[in-house]
Amino acid sequence: MGTLRTALILGYGRSGRAAERLLCAEGTAVTVCTEKSDGLPTFVQTLAHTHFDVCIVSPGFALSHPWVCAAHDAGIPLLSELELGWSRHRGKTVAVTGSNGKSTAVKWICEMLQLADQKAEIGGNYGIPSCEVVLENPDLDWLVLEVSSFQLETVRDFRADVAVLLNVLPNHLDRHETMEIYRRTKARIFGSSSLSGGTCLVPVDLLPKLKEDLGSVEREWNTFGSSSKADCFYRNGQVFCGGKSVMDLSGTRFESPVLGGCTGAAVAGVAQACGVPFEIAAEAARGFEPLPHRLQRVGEIGGVAYVNDSKATNLSAMAVGLEACGKKVHLIAGGVPKESDYTFIKEILAERVRRIYLVGQVSRAMYQAWNEVCSCVECGTLEIAFNTAQNVAKPGETILLSPGCASFDQFRGFEDRGERFMALFHGLMQEGGIQYE
Repeated sequence: MGTLRTALILGYGRSGRAAERLLCAEGTAVTVCTEKSDGLPTFVQTLAHTHFDVCIVSPGFALSHPWVCAAHDAGIPLLSELELGWSRHRGKTVAVTGSNGKSTAVKWICEMLQLADQKAEIGGNYGIPSCEVVLENPDLDWLVLEVSSFQLETVRDFRADVAVLLNVLPNHLDRHETMEIYRRTKARIFGSSSLSGGTCLVPVDLLPKLKEDLGSVEREWNTFGSSSKADCFYRNGQVFCGGKSVMDLSGTRFESPVLGGCTGAAVAGVAQACGVPFEIAAEAARGFEPLPHRLQRVGEIGGVAYVNDSKATNLSAMAVGLEACGKKVHLIAGGVPKESDYTFIKEILAERVRRIYLVGQVSRAMYQAWNEVCSCVECGTLEIAFNTAQNVAKPGETILLSPGCASFDQFRGFEDRGERFMALFHGLMQEGGIQYE
């Protein structure tokens, strides 16, 4: 993609501002439209009076949005900000998508590359737009991108040297409507052709479906998982590639069937594709510091552990959190639902959870779905749920915030929700761990 004469940017959040900065630095005439300042009639008039080479679409705008439809109908090519930034990167790219675990995976991959003396930085859905990363780091060896399904809706020529799909689990179905559409959107990370000669890393059980989704174009497929059928697989703390143990994850946070079989085995495949020694990948795992709000151990009071997993915004992520926290869990869950089937998680709730404390918009639906297998209490707010749980929990048990839902009914985002949980913990600490009456 060469220099653009004119560009329209939809949305002026961080990605929109980063796109504007990059384009203006290249001399492109930029027009920005935001829903706060422009209505649809004004937007249509803008389209009628100016020829735009491209429309940069912020992730918050779905393909069904009236403005996106109007731009498409006007014949303006739609483009993700992610791809705009990637197109200006002169080095190599690792791109990671999936329903759960993306941020953790890209952090481990980036730290692994840096330990291997490569210049690497993270961008994309991780929180730093790709345009911003490439502007501030023009000489990167590796651009490590976390990629969301929203960003993949409007990619065109995007292709990575190493592309990873971690998993496809129920998520964002309010936007993508069906699991088939969602999976096919995720599969766009592998590009429309094999011109790049890149490595495509996928869960071994998903490979047949992905090949069907992407058609007849040949790609370099590598698989990962917990099954020995995969090219890289996890078993009992070890990752095996080519039938040989190559990476010891014992004692790391990835030493579990879920995290080892997904993230651990996938990162081993990435290391192999990037030419990084497995020993360095394992060293990065041993030094890995968890991201905030992702199975973050806040502390312990009176022998009860408190874990902030506010980033778990779907039920599959909740299941991972429960797997990681043992079998004596007091679970705080609820918020704005992303899915309507609450049944698949019943078995793990019955096995691991002592009681569930429900909050937010979905509280009644979750109560009706789960109370038959696990005692549920409708608490309404996080504060009431926290106080109720800490009055009941005993030494050796865990109070886990893993909502399985979005947070926007009561909070600004999952970060705000997690910070509130930690504030409640620290408030209890200051009271000397005295329980509420």
